[in-house]
Amino acid sequence: MMNNDENNKTPILHPTSSFMLAHPAHILALGFGSGLSRIMPGTAGTLFGWLCFYALSNRWPEFFTPLSWGILIVGGFFLGVWACDITGRNLGVEDHGAMVWDEIIAIWLVLVMISPADFRAQCWAFVLFRFFDMVKPPPIRNIERRFKGGFGVMIDDILAAFFALLCFAIYIFVASIRVA
Repeated sequence: MMNNDENNKTPILHPTSSFMLAHPAHILALGFGSGLSRIMPGTAGTLFGWLCFYALSNRWPEFFTPLSWGILIVGGFFLGVWACDITGRNLGVEDHGAMVWDEIIAIWLVLVMISPADFRAQCWAFVLFRFFDMVKPPPIRNIERRFKGGFGVMIDDILAAFFALLCFAIYIFVASIRVA
């Protein structure tokens, strides 16, 4: 999969389940397999993150509180820096599209911040986050270019989550003005 020369790696275009299972960092960075999707892996990873959030929050609400989600998100961010750094190096592409742990952590952040939210609001959270993650308006693109490695992979999605949350805040503010 890789050349002997550490500086001359052949990039892996489509990681396989064998690649994913070769290292714990790969399992995490590839979103437990959701990033292996050949069609829109970032969207597949975000959907996986949403499904996990929904399933865990509804199955064990006494454990998956906003505080525990916050701890999971912060810990998951730092674990993701490590996992995405290793996986990016092993793939030969620093920010490979199959690495979706960043999308998972970011959608968890959006969903926990808008909770409790109905299905429609969660759909908007998904759409807004994916929009900002794909379009990367300034300063997201600038930050993505400035920071490299696992931190660079993770931070741009956190910023996309912030932009999605900003849209929710503006909507709530404007709606409160119209009601008043």
